[in-house]
Amino acid sequence: MSQRTIGVTEVALRDAHQSLMATRMALEDMVDACADIDAAGYWSVECWGGATYDSCIRFLNEDPWVRLRTFRELLPNSKLQMLLRGQNLLGYRHYEDDVVRRFVDASAENGMDVFRVFDALNDPRNMEVAMKAVTATGKHAQGTICYTISPLHTVEGYVKLAGQLLDMGAESLALKDMAALLQPQPAYDIIRGIKSTYGEDTQINVHCHATTGVTLVTLMKAIEAGADVVDTAISSMSLGPGHNPTESLVAMLEGTEYTTDLDMDRLIKIRDHFAKIRPKYAAFESATLVDTDIFSSQIPGGMLSNMESQLKAQGAGDKIKQVMEEVPRVKADAGHPPLVTPSSQIVGTQAVFNVLMGKYKVMTGEFADLMLGYYGECIGERNPEVVEIARAQAKKDPITVRPADLLQPEWNTLSTDAAKLDGFDGTDTDVLTYAMFPGVAPGFFSTRAEGPKNVGKTEAQLKAEAEAKSDSGNAVTGPIKYKVSMGGRDHSVTVERA
Repeated sequence: MSQRTIGVTEVALRDAHQSLMATRMALEDMVDACADIDAAGYWSVECWGGATYDSCIRFLNEDPWVRLRTFRELLPNSKLQMLLRGQNLLGYRHYEDDVVRRFVDASAENGMDVFRVFDALNDPRNMEVAMKAVTATGKHAQGTICYTISPLHTVEGYVKLAGQLLDMGAESLALKDMAALLQPQPAYDIIRGIKSTYGEDTQINVHCHATTGVTLVTLMKAIEAGADVVDTAISSMSLGPGHNPTESLVAMLEGTEYTTDLDMDRLIKIRDHFAKIRPKYAAFESATLVDTDIFSSQIPGGMLSNMESQLKAQGAGDKIKQVMEEVPRVKADAGHPPLVTPSSQIVGTQAVFNVLMGKYKVMTGEFADLMLGYYGECIGERNPEVVEIARAQAKKDPITVRPADLLQPEWNTLSTDAAKLDGFDGTDTDVLTYAMFPGVAPGFFSTRAEGPKNVGKTEAQLKAEAEAKSDSGNAVTGPIKYKVSMGGRDHSVTVERA
């Protein structure tokens, strides 16, 4: 039996720890697995982008560009892959086109090979500049379809979006299922639709999270439909709000007409490495193992935990069910955007406000911008009554142009402002760090020389904590502190115990 080889993208170095442990894993806890990852036979290794850039400078005192160069050195035989939010890059706003091009150029120069470019609203206009910039560097531009479900989302619509991405130069397509909503049959139908419309040689990569418990079957149906590459996480860094296990995929394909050609001996070594590392980050782990409510609420796990902390901070932890019911209504009013960064935070926070203060009595600035088109176009029409509330509050008119068309050139200003900061090293990459996170970069630059901080806990520390806890009889006193993140800004809230 001739077998078709299925490529595998390993996500242990980026999305796995982003999804399982709030992106807190230190580089030093990854480097010893790199030789085995490099030799295992993966199609690509996802190791950068997403929330890692933010987390490096906000929590780990680590330069994200040093992380990228380190991976390039340690994974010489691998294609390195990143997740890029189109015109948002890795920040939380749209950047002017020149900044987008400079970011892509710097990423390529520092070792990036595959750029998975997406937009939270699936607006192709917000992906085009980044995609063309990737192509201009000679690297691999992967156009992304963010999967969601609504009365307006159809197989035909996804196939049409695939065509738009191919027209703007996508070398491959990614079907990205960040909320584990992609059931087996829709996956099959979408992939067959794309292949039969644009040719069997159209490369399709499939990215699923594991949260709803159905998506390993989804990967099988996707492969049967013609998917070329699938994303998985080594088993010791898998499941829950994370991804399907790499070794399970290998086992699932045994005896079929498909193979991954991965080296199982190497996979076992990678598994064992991360099995030792994972307990260090237990404090950051999500409690979610399986959550089938997502099929009705469409709320990704990370968004749910964020909303819960916001409600508890307001002393309204009992309102979570009402908020979950409100999210689909807010999503519909906004034109049914997929719920992925930053649209998930924007829609989720507005749902919290609606439940606590009355429907659209208070509107966040970000939600007003979403309603007025300043993030781009959604698949559906926006509720005209809510648009009017947004217009009145924001004191600006709706737009239909590409949001970045309204931005003035900003590189020179960013360079001048960054140069004034203590610890700025004079490089374009430091200017880009400042551009992404102007609130966090100054503090990072000033402490960078102290070196990276590992927020994981050693076995000795964990043991000492456990002993101290048992000695104190598990008594917890004093106020509870929550940190709520919105639009890249952290807000600390203290709640007194009753």
